[in-house]
Amino acid sequence: SLVTILEPAKDAGVSTLKVGDNLWNYLPKVDRTMKVPAGMMSGSWMGSHFSNDDLVRESRLSEDFTAKFTQKPSEEKPEQPYIIELIPKPDAPVVWGKVLAQIAKDKVPEQFTYFDEKGNLVRTMAFADVEEIDGRKVPMSMTLTPADKPGEYTKMHYDSLKFDIELSDRTFTLESLKR
Repeated sequence: SLVTILEPAKDAGVSTLKVGDNLWNYLPKVDRTMKVPAGMMSGSWMGSHFSNDDLVRESRLSEDFTAKFTQKPSEEKPEQPYIIELIPKPDAPVVWGKVLAQIAKDKVPEQFTYFDEKGNLVRTMAFADVEEIDGRKVPMSMTLTPADKPGEYTKMHYDSLKFDIELSDRTFTLESLKR
């Protein structure tokens, strides 16, 4: 994946590239590309509440967690969301002790709640501003709120998204970070 910041102006051009297990950041102000070590994947991305792992999705829920439904829509409550409890597999490279995923009846994510190994709430990611794009319902905003910092949050909003577009493999190279 390749993420390039367009705004605000002070961060414009900062890019993050993930290829396989490798992650790099490009900082245009100093014209420098830096490799992010694996141990920094859980570290803050650009000073936000999002981690490097959140940005590039190194961990895959289906691969790293065992899932169990704890709630489903029913005839009595047809609009109640699905709640899926995700417990990390023993060898999974994740920092969470448990994740609760709240998914709307139409299968659009509403909220993910993250807990540490002791069961303490660590953070909540809420999804909003659902739009239909190319026949898919997609939340256009994500708000990440840390449990230990009342009043703080980081919000990311997609202005536009495109699916199923042809991209050259050259898009995901170290040279592409500087473009």
